[in-house]
Amino acid sequence: MQRCGVTIQYQDFDLGQEVGALRAADPQIGAVCAFVGTVRDHNEGSAVAAMELEHYPGMTERAIEAMIEEAARRFDIRGVRVIHRVGPLQPQDQIVLVAVASAHRGEAFQACEFLMDYLKTQAPFWKKEHTAAGARWVDARASDDAALARWGITARNA
Repeated sequence: MQRCGVTIQYQDFDLGQEVGALRAADPQIGAVCAFVGTVRDHNEGSAVAAMELEHYPGMTERAIEAMIEEAARRFDIRGVRVIHRVGPLQPQDQIVLVAVASAHRGEAFQACEFLMDYLKTQAPFWKKEHTAAGARWVDARASDDAALARWGITARNA
């Protein structure tokens, strides 16, 4: 794999700029698959007014880099860019970007989905939602663990 970048940040990101940088100077890239996750205004039947994300600096980046290394072992990819935001966020704010470059679309799609499934369950982030009933920590969902299991990986939080 040629390029890998992981950034944890408070500020927003620009999808076009990030994909452009991922593709730059690699004429073997024939496909880029990108996933952008955003804050919803509801969860588990409650309106969500805001969300806060926390992480352990250094540890989080290393965990995501290990995920990318696993993706590179499984798929023929040329580059990966992961950005995850932390801090206070509002509904419709972008939370996460996973962009994967490959020579062919199939590998890019699969690697992007693999990384997002892995990120959703294994990356050390903690989410707190603010609702009319008060703040609550968001637990891992069984459906996220099941998504990871289809790649042959058992969630550590299962």
